[in-house]
Amino acid sequence: MEQVLYRKYRPQSFADVVGQDHAVRILSNALAMNRIAHAYLFSGPRGTGKTSVARIFARAVNCEKGGCNTCATCEEFLSGRALDCVEMDAASNRGVDEVRAIREAVLLAPFKAKYKVYIVDEAHMLTKEAWNAFLKTMEEPPKHAIFILATTEPDKVPETIQSRSQHLRFRLADEATLVRVLVDAAKKEGMALEPDAAEMLALFAEGSFRDALNLLGQAQALGGKTITASVLEDFFGAPSKTALTEVASALALRDAKHAIECAGQVFAKGSDPRLFLKLLIHQFRAQFLDALRSGRVEKDAANPFSTKELETILRILLETATERHYSGWRELPVELALHRIVREVSL
Repeated sequence: MEQVLYRKYRPQSFADVVGQDHAVRILSNALAMNRIAHAYLFSGPRGTGKTSVARIFARAVNCEKGGCNTCATCEEFLSGRALDCVEMDAASNRGVDEVRAIREAVLLAPFKAKYKVYIVDEAHMLTKEAWNAFLKTMEEPPKHAIFILATTEPDKVPETIQSRSQHLRFRLADEATLVRVLVDAAKKEGMALEPDAAEMLALFAEGSFRDALNLLGQAQALGGKTITASVLEDFFGAPSKTALTEVASALALRDAKHAIECAGQVFAKGSDPRLFLKLLIHQFRAQFLDALRSGRVEKDAANPFSTKELETILRILLETATERHYSGWRELPVELALHRIVREVSL
């Protein structure tokens, strides 16, 4: 069975990890200085590499070369056969009984490796009773045990646990980083990924490496060896860049009627108003940042909006994007936003 792309291109060493340089540096220094903490808390949004880095660290801390991926120990960990690396999904194993089982097992010496590493994913899902049981092990951990707790919601991890852990915060990737990851994966897969298509995938992934590669895999199934923006527009029901440009041009001319008509044509083709707003915000944000970088304040022939007007437009679109879009009136918030933009930037 063909591996999905996010599994196929999951980082296998610290050198492969993208966008989490601070976490890699801290863990690499800990290995180099032999100052290994008994507990780590990896927090951050989904798809940012928490579990992947936890697995890399579990191998590296037990490898004489710090994670060579070629020795017998590394190969055993990579294959998933290592008895000294235990992974637990707290979303489905969240009770006190599961934690008590860990407390009993952790007292035993490692089977082969130097350390027994316990990776607890979705750690915030553990019950209060489970955390209390876990705390007793965290207070007096065996020297051979390392706990790595991964969570998207660190606020739900008790302070007593956090204070006994080294906390590493994983960050969402910026769009430029995601584009590089997508382009690299597409090249390895023998795909031609057009720049506009790569940017669109990066935008839809919202900072998640896993989501970006998942979307690329879906696009591959749809478009084959050549992935274009038009293929993705059809797949996601997204408005074309031409349609977005036409709406923006109508706003520049202060023509609310035409802007709303253009948006209506987009919605008639099945585009989701929320996706329309997302892409329109992305387009105006790019103009706003370009204006700031160039030091331009006023409008000119090539730029129909001043910096202040762009700020107003973005504020209106962001407010609209946070509103609830009721099923019967999904287009109305967008139409009202376009009308308001024309009204307020004309003052």
